[in-house]
Amino acid sequence: MIQCIRLRKQYGELVAVHDLDLEIAPGEVFGFLGPNGAGKTTTIRMMVGLLEPSGGQVLLAGHDLAREPEAAKALLGYVPDQPFLYDKLSALELLRFIGGLYRVDREEIAHRSVDLLEEFGLVDRAEELIETYSHGMKQRLALAAALIHRPRILVLDEPMVGMDPQGALALRHLLGGLAASGVTIFLSTHSLPVAEELCDRIGILDHGRLIAEGTLAELRDRAGEIPDLVRRDSLESVFLSLTGTEDRRA
Repeated sequence: MIQCIRLRKQYGELVAVHDLDLEIAPGEVFGFLGPNGAGKTTTIRMMVGLLEPSGGQVLLAGHDLAREPEAAKALLGYVPDQPFLYDKLSALELLRFIGGLYRVDREEIAHRSVDLLEEFGLVDRAEELIETYSHGMKQRLALAAALIHRPRILVLDEPMVGMDPQGALALRHLLGGLAASGVTIFLSTHSLPVAEELCDRIGILDHGRLIAEGTLAELRDRAGEIPDLVRRDSLESVFLSLTGTEDRRA
């Protein structure tokens, strides 16, 4: 469903992402982890068409993002790490606007908007201006907007940063249900417990390179090859070992 083929981003002599190869199956929840500055957001921006790669390809459900951008993006829902919302619109107005961009039927937008706002605990504030919302409420609304057109692929860049507990719980439940229905989810997160709970497979990026990829069990085995410094049963200890940050903390 998502394929990155030798995906590369270079700024002068600085290579931010090194020839990344990834393949994510339909209905899979893929966790994307890495230290700050590892290149995760750069990768995601290339994956959703906001940043032109220096080399390589992105295929979304078989559509080449560079050659068929409209067909590829029609399948995609995306929530950036700092989503932009139109503060002078209400939540309902925003969802109508986004739904219209994706050419969703008006009646479907109306039903879908109410369902999503109820899912994220915003239905009682649906007609209030977004500028009155808290940060956590805005995060939940950004997720609702990303889902208005029923995307087959959902890309989330740190969706839980600053999110209130109500929104985080709703998001975890929602992601599980979406994956069960066949939606492919690409989740970049610093929350290792969330990744451990939700993700079928995990990729770890460090200095622009994919240094490990697999199920949690496979990553544990990989970390076990490193001289033992800590217990390796948790994703946190595996992550620290594979990225070398454990050594830096010692």
